[in-house]
Formats: sequence, C-alpha cells, structure tokens
Amino acid sequence: MSEMNERVATQGGTEGGTQVVKVWDPLVRIGHWALVLCVAAAWITSEGGHVWHERLGYATLAIVAVRVLWGFVGPRYARFAQFLRSPAATLAYAGRTLAWAEPRHIGHNPLGGWMIVALIVCVILTGASGWLFTSDAFWGVEWVEEVHEFFANSLLALAGVHIAGVVFASFRHRENLAEAMLSGTKRAPGPGDVS
Repeated sequence: MSEMNERVATQGGTEGGTQVVKVWDPLVRIGHWALVLCVAAAWITSEGGHVWHERLGYATLAIVAVRVLWGFVGPRYARFAQFLRSPAATLAYAGRTLAWAEPRHIGHNPLGGWMIVALIVCVILTGASGWLFTSDAFWGVEWVEEVHEFFANSLLALAGVHIAGVVFASFRHRENLAEAMLSGTKRAPGPGDVS
C-alpha cells in the first residue's frame, strides 16, 4: 500500500463514495468559526456597544493567541511549518494560479498560508490598538482611534479577499472549502495534488 493510500486508510474514510482525509482538527475549525463570529459581532457593536465591543475584542485576541500556539504544537495541517512557503515559492504559486495551472493543496496553499498570517497580524494590531484606546494614557486620543479603525477596516478587507480566495479555490479544485472547515475533511489527494 502506498504511503498516500495508507494515510487515507488510517486518517480518513469515505463520504458519499469519495475517499477523504482528515485535515482540519477541531481546535482549528472551532477557532476559525469563533473568530468569524467575534469579528462580525465586534463590527456590529463598534457603534454604541462599548462593553460588548471590548469583550469581543479580547475574545478575538484570545482566539488568535491559541491559534498561534497551535501553529507550533498542533497537528500537521495546523502547523505554520506545513503551510508557510518562501516568498519565491509563493510568487511561483501565484504565477501558476494566474495561468490556471496551480496544484491542489490538501492543507493551505501558499497564498492561503500567508493570508492566515496577514489575518492573524491584523487581528492582533486591531485588538492591541483597541486596548490602547481604552487605557488611561490613550483614552480618547484621536490618532489611536484612527489607527484602530484603520486596522479594523483592513481586517474586513483581508476577510473579503480571504473569502474570494476560498470561493476561487473551491471552484478551481471542485471542492467546498467552507464545508471542509466545518467537517474537517477534504477529498483524498490525487495525482498532482500537494499533500
């Protein structure tokens, strides 16, 4: 039995007659959707929902702290080392994507991997600037509020690009990546796929 088939047999199964592999562990999936909900709720409460807005901001920071730790100690597909590629490899993948010749990745593709980092950094900067704005030293300081709004708007823009990338990759590789983030499984690797 080949290594890939062995991994499918031991880590996956079948769904609707299609062989699948386990990719996203429960902590990654729960953290992902909890972060989506917290960011959306923080945006909704940004005007007039001060206490809830602050609590949601702290919750997003806690979720990201757990995810960063999990990126070093979690299972294979959760680890940064598995999906972060060099700038040269990422640009090469982007070129292949523009040429409609990119390989399917079982975990995050190189562009998706760097999007994860950008989202994490943006959440941290949004949360940190929000906390700073509530501190005694910077309470009501206009430039701190502007920095917080800049990063909050940047986070929404990055989330939009992330969603567009998920839709594009789902279309290109004929698999529902949002559903995979719910179930934790993806179609087993085939010829040309990158595990």
